[in-house]
Amino acid sequence: MAEAYIVAAQRTAGGRRNGRLSGWHPADMAAQVLNALVDQTGIDPQAIEDVIMGCVGQVGEQSMNVARNAVLASKLPESVPATSLDRQCGSSQQALHFAAQAVMSGTMDCVIASGVESMTRVPMFTASELPRKAGLGEYISEGMKERYREVAFSQFTGAEMIARKYGFTKLDLDTFALQSHTRAIAATREGRFKNEILPLQVRRADGSGNGEVHTEDEGVRFDATLESISSVKLLQEGGVITAANASQICDGATGVLVMSERALKTYNLKPLARIHHMSVLGHDPVIMLEAPIPATEVALKKAGLSIQDIDAYEVNEAFAPVPLAWLKAIGADPARLNVNGGAISLGHPLGASGTKLMTTLINVLQQGCGRYGLQTMCEGGGMANVTIIERL
Repeated sequence: MAEAYIVAAQRTAGGRRNGRLSGWHPADMAAQVLNALVDQTGIDPQAIEDVIMGCVGQVGEQSMNVARNAVLASKLPESVPATSLDRQCGSSQQALHFAAQAVMSGTMDCVIASGVESMTRVPMFTASELPRKAGLGEYISEGMKERYREVAFSQFTGAEMIARKYGFTKLDLDTFALQSHTRAIAATREGRFKNEILPLQVRRADGSGNGEVHTEDEGVRFDATLESISSVKLLQEGGVITAANASQICDGATGVLVMSERALKTYNLKPLARIHHMSVLGHDPVIMLEAPIPATEVALKKAGLSIQDIDAYEVNEAFAPVPLAWLKAIGADPARLNVNGGAISLGHPLGASGTKLMTTLINVLQQGCGRYGLQTMCEGGGMANVTIIERL
């Protein structure tokens, strides 16, 4: 079977809600990443055969195929098609899978997998809440209610369920949250994000910017302490989840360029990584966020690897109990997990997070952390993608 290679990976630094990227239209922000991937490789923009873009909030400014709109806002020619997809938080990780599958099938040679989410301009749940409030119904069908006896599926409830199931206290979660910030602070100060971040002009929602350039993740709290994290109020009475031990609302765009071996030779490019394995798994939609555990077990078996063979892991920090439960169940090495911090400190721009984590994982491996990297993340509806790459 043909191989698929990642030759370029870029992301914007995360922007806080109403922060330094809040003035960017999401299509324009995503277009900057598309441009950067082409510029970084020096290939002819006409060589791009498709753009596959993850986005969860496909409404308003992110509606009407935001992927195609991003192409039309970029330097790519009109001949480049694009499609938007929603696998919830794993949307752009799935975009990478589809891009790699297109290359491995031999039907395409150059495909961009990307993601975008402006959680400032298209707030979380807008796609479901706006129609519901307008009397246009909701996504939960009668068949779903009959099967699960649930009136709602909640990621927040799922996070609490995982914490209880695996025996994590609020102190455990807050301690992990502090570690996320501590690692992100070290990575920022040591310049470990430099190769992956696309400098972007500051555009705030109020129109200000003052010629500044956004190059650092805005959510990292350089003054974070266990005391400050522990003081944040609970999201529900009697629970353990707070805004401080969960991922941050974030604006951002990300992307990777996937190529065939034939394209590598044509453009004389050296790949950053080879796609070694891709899979996706459905799981319980009520606890919802536990799917990365069985998905990882299945992926490792299919890949013929053990967790000890994997040198670095990126497990999305949607809520602190998710990566903690994954570590406990998989028996993984905590020192290899999210070594530069995760979504608790860096932000979680929903549909953009898949290729965001991949961009970081590639750079972690490139900076000397080993051969194999594994990425997984929990997804709404109880699903998880797993991608294993090999550094080249």
